[in-house]
Amino acid sequence: MTWRIIRLVRARNRIEHRLFSFISLTWRGQPLWNLETVINLIGATRTRTGLRVKAVLDTARYETGVKISDEQIDTQRIRRSQIHPEWNYTILPRATKP
Repeated sequence: MTWRIIRLVRARNRIEHRLFSFISLTWRGQPLWNLETVINLIGATRTRTGLRVKAVLDTARYETGVKISDEQIDTQRIRRSQIHPEWNYTILPRATKP
């Protein structure tokens, strides 16, 4: 059985990359029989510095091939981190209309 982790960012995120080694240690030697097992093992991951991983299964279906224009990207509320802002950012919810 093969599991593929889908990345949502284009650039390699160093924090995420370092986290995968701890996830691999957590599920080392465990049979990955189903998604529940994978989610539970990922969720049990802890790093030496105390970082805890939260894992949930997203069962929603998403349309593929959707093109986003530069104008649409510019309308998003994106807060970039001071450390590696090209990798670390938060997409904020849209402002609600009164």
